[in-house]
Amino acid sequence: MKNRTATARSTSRRAFMKTAAAAGAGLLILPTGARVGAAAPSNKLNVALIGAYGRALAHYDPIASENVVALCDVNEDHIAIAAERFPNAKHYVDWRQCLEQKDLDAIICCTTDHTHAFVATWAMNRGLHVYCEKPLANSVAEARLVRETYLKNKDKIATQCGMQRHAHENFNRVSELIRDGAIGELEEVHAWGNRQIPKPGYLPAQGEPPRNLHYDLWLGPAPRRPFNPNRFHYNWRWFWDYAGGKCADWGIHLMDMIHWGMGVDAPMAASSEGSRRALDDNCETPDTQMVLFEYPGFICTWEHREANAYPVDGYGHGMAFYGTKGTLLMDRSGWKVLSEGQSIPEPPSGSGSDGQMYVDHAAHFLECIRTRQTPRSDIEIAHRTTSALHLGNIAYRVKRRVVWDRERETIVGDDEACELLGREYRKPWELPRV
Repeated sequence: MKNRTATARSTSRRAFMKTAAAAGAGLLILPTGARVGAAAPSNKLNVALIGAYGRALAHYDPIASENVVALCDVNEDHIAIAAERFPNAKHYVDWRQCLEQKDLDAIICCTTDHTHAFVATWAMNRGLHVYCEKPLANSVAEARLVRETYLKNKDKIATQCGMQRHAHENFNRVSELIRDGAIGELEEVHAWGNRQIPKPGYLPAQGEPPRNLHYDLWLGPAPRRPFNPNRFHYNWRWFWDYAGGKCADWGIHLMDMIHWGMGVDAPMAASSEGSRRALDDNCETPDTQMVLFEYPGFICTWEHREANAYPVDGYGHGMAFYGTKGTLLMDRSGWKVLSEGQSIPEPPSGSGSDGQMYVDHAAHFLECIRTRQTPRSDIEIAHRTTSALHLGNIAYRVKRRVVWDRERETIVGDDEACELLGREYRKPWELPRV
């Protein structure tokens, strides 16, 4: 591949709470002074798990070797589950109070997407090491602010985003093959994730929040809305208030690998078509979507279907790299190379442990805190991939091609699209200025 190897990233790169305070203006003033976390006894890190269920379950094993001193979740039932594994931790339902605990060194943030930027910036401004699940933020503006906060504090902290494929043997090997020109010059890359969801007509009535859920805290900076089961647990991903749909939720894993393998970090433009048509429910993000990203020297597409699981080239999800010598197809389970009739040394099909990458990725973050290395998918990397997927969603929402200025991190010549780079917050929530 011409002019891309130099920019490619190296694989070595960087009892419940008794009283829950209501969301008040006093708690929303973020600290300005940085604080380095206190050293834990026996060289163990003092870790807080913020968001204690769902994605957090994958972190129970990796952090079990440390001192888990705080558990935080807006759902008390979730704290009870985590407390069975970490019985000595203090309990919180408000992450702001959790981050006031004096002995913290690091946090694992597994909250909903729309609070990622709040938790991450607050923690970094307190000098804490931060592992944040993907995507890094719920808007381009938030991702940029998280990055700026990281850069201000990077001499004191380590950060990692939950893009675990950086820890998977398959993806490391494929990135090397692409950069080494194994399938020739690449002109097109395709990524996809298709499935048939189990409840295509799920339309629950509005009702009361679960008894142990602190719903106002769960909403956080999002608009006040009546509780609806579809807006809670896993399905919150399909509402613009809280997330960016399948494109941002799943697309970020594959686009991250495409950025890595192709040696790029931002598209020049994006366009998108799709709809929420196949699924009869009250969700908002498209159940069928195609995004076309334009990069220097190649084009890249992302597509997903939520009501038809027919695979692409035999893969329910995956990536296809189309080169002048051959095509490389892959998913988490392995890869294969199809020759274009030329004589090329074909590498063996890859394989690897899907579950192990979650453990290895979190363990790498903890190791980097101790060694002062830069984690393999830090916030500097994560903010670029997050922004690309949000750009694709903006193109979908305005129904036209949008042009991206990488240096200024803004959309060129389209005021309506620029309005969607950020989002408004429910008072008194606000993010800090760097």
